[in-house]
Amino acid sequence: MKHWFVHAALAATAFAITSPTVRAEPDEGVLGKAQNYAVGTVATWYDNPYRVGSWSALKTVPGIRTRTVARAAAASPLPVAVAVPAIVYRYQNVSYTLANYLDRQRATGLLVLRHGEIVAEHYRYGRKDDARFLSFSMAKSVTSLLIGQALALGIIASLDDRADQYVKALAGSPYGATTIRQLLRMSSGLTFSERYDGKDDIARLSRASAGVPDAGRPLDVLRSITERHSPAGEKFVYASAETDVLGRVLTAATGKNMAELTAEWLWKPMGAEHDAFWRVSSDGQEQSFGGFNASLRDWGRLGLLLANDGRVGEKQVLPRDYLLDATDPARQPAAFRPRKATPYFGYGYQFWLLPMKERSFAMQGIHGQTIYVQPSSGIVLVLTSVWESASGKQNPQPYEERDALWRGVLQSLGGSTAPQAPLADQ
Repeated sequence: MKHWFVHAALAATAFAITSPTVRAEPDEGVLGKAQNYAVGTVATWYDNPYRVGSWSALKTVPGIRTRTVARAAAASPLPVAVAVPAIVYRYQNVSYTLANYLDRQRATGLLVLRHGEIVAEHYRYGRKDDARFLSFSMAKSVTSLLIGQALALGIIASLDDRADQYVKALAGSPYGATTIRQLLRMSSGLTFSERYDGKDDIARLSRASAGVPDAGRPLDVLRSITERHSPAGEKFVYASAETDVLGRVLTAATGKNMAELTAEWLWKPMGAEHDAFWRVSSDGQEQSFGGFNASLRDWGRLGLLLANDGRVGEKQVLPRDYLLDATDPARQPAAFRPRKATPYFGYGYQFWLLPMKERSFAMQGIHGQTIYVQPSSGIVLVLTSVWESASGKQNPQPYEERDALWRGVLQSLGGSTAPQAPLADQ
């Protein structure tokens, strides 16, 4: 009991010290302040003015199915750092503070850790430390970690196994013939459209997953993807369907659901403070491509686990070699490295790789959900957000300023922002 009281006191101190002065928050009217940031319905949870409330309490939205991920018996401590420098960053040749960032961007939560200590912790728009923030595509990285553990335990024999060796319902389909490694790198070569215009393949998959009448089953959507843009394994093209297939490989290989696996392999070993949960599709499969929900500090604990290369204390919780394969640019084929896979990021095993000298990587969600990690400095930045834009092409400003903030956090806390030297092609 003594440990619990100490931890609770430290957590309360972090919130009291770092919470900014109460003031108007960006777009608070549009985001539902007058409605006390209420949750929506199954038809409105994605929209304003319900996204703040719904995206931090999706479990309470009527009609949304979820499955609980059990927390640890005892939470691992996140002590508050005693003396840290102020965090500042530069964006478009202007200097800003952390408080400025919160006044400029739609952040619902922000957490900075260094060597396992809380440097800053903020909640906005009426959110509190027990809110469970929706991952969107950060869930893809969680799915990758579970794949890595299944591989280390021998449940998955090889990343070069085809998906249909595990998911018999995909036999005879192009996704079934794709290897797990190709799916991890989103390099199936299959054309899965993800434009976020409501008419693309991700909209079809999302409607099927939600059980919309006449939308078919998620597996029907996956089997319908047959056209190719490239040979398998050669090119990164973002496609959420590939993570959906990975989730099905996991559950078929293990005979357990993803919530059970997440609790057993991640949440309990890392010392999660709160239960988390997965959104569940109409066919009972967790939405591995975007449906994980967790508290801000537990997102931070996950980032800390990654910063420590899979260790909690002296115990190796996740396979280190897999994590390096997933997050180290030097271990990727040339086409998947930073500034090659995309004009800025590289892509590993469901992780975004930054073009920095020191290994730095990110989990990212479509509306500003982010965990940045730099293992060499022990620095982790967690952001949960409710950005309006679904694509940086529509409005790059939030994405650019987020990157500037991360670089400012690194510079302020002794991390490295040195650019990556060119890597020889493999």
